[in-house]
Amino acid sequence: MRMLAGIEVVSLAVNVPGPVAAARLAAHGATVTKIEPPSGDPLFHHVPAWYAQLAAAQTVLRLDLKAEEGRHALDSHLARADLLITASRPSSLARLHLDFPSLHRRFPRLCQLQILGFPPPDDELPGHDLTFQAAAGLIHDPPRMPFTLLADLMGAERAVAGALALLLHRERTGEATCRPVALVDAAAALAPPITLGMCGPDGPLGGALPGYAVYATEDGWIALAALEPRFLAIVQETLGMTPATAEGLRQVFRTRPSAHWEAWGRQHDVPVTPLR
Repeated sequence: MRMLAGIEVVSLAVNVPGPVAAARLAAHGATVTKIEPPSGDPLFHHVPAWYAQLAAAQTVLRLDLKAEEGRHALDSHLARADLLITASRPSSLARLHLDFPSLHRRFPRLCQLQILGFPPPDDELPGHDLTFQAAAGLIHDPPRMPFTLLADLMGAERAVAGALALLLHRERTGEATCRPVALVDAAAALAPPITLGMCGPDGPLGGALPGYAVYATEDGWIALAALEPRFLAIVQETLGMTPATAEGLRQVFRTRPSAHWEAWGRQHDVPVTPLR
């Protein structure tokens, strides 16, 4: 369902969080115009396939916002837009008169979603996903790098939620406002399962429970998530193992390929998935 049909979004955000958020809004029916600098979005140069996926439902324009012609083109889009997404530091926005007070005077119906690295008073500090994860305690076993862009992607989801809150507030009150989303806060929201021990090496979801773990098979690996007692009871009954122990499960799962155990899980209604 295109629940945001009729909503016009302008995005000046490049790299990952902004484009992912804009793509999510477009998927819900919003009309999204993405304004890129003359050099383009760095994501295009790093991962063109992902860039193409995210930009597929958007109109992409390259404008020099420091030039009169480029700024005039941007303003024409902002005049009819409902939401502006930015991902620049406040000082950069102020130099281009894209800070919310300046925008609100000219476009009183325009809401603004500001994606920042850090919340005020540190909103001028530079950063990227790696430093946000480091600040949130999400990097383990250094120098091993993070396995995915947790802060950026969580930040994108928070940006979508923030955008919807802005639009709903304007719908209810008639007031267009601005909402910041700090990526370091998004990263911090992912930390409690680790910092509170749930997913640590000895935590219940970190390998301490035999029914919730990763096991080697004859030809690969499977993830077993028999967390609830009823799932574990099925595992024990069908494998003839009471109680199910980590060592016992390791021995059994090694005897068959991953596809066999996936089919076994579906047959007995047990969550089992091969590692792709």
